[in-house]
Amino acid sequence: ATYLSIFPGLCIALTLLGINFLGDAVRDLLDPRMRGIE
Repeated sequence: ATYLSIFPGLCIALTLLGINFLGDAVRDLLDPRMRGIE
């Protein structure tokens, strides 16, 4: 069945996205002066 391969992949993708956003938030909190440079 197709959903057996889609569901774990979706869970992994959402987990990685969550970790990515969490890491960005922590970096912004710890290093606020980096925000305006780009």
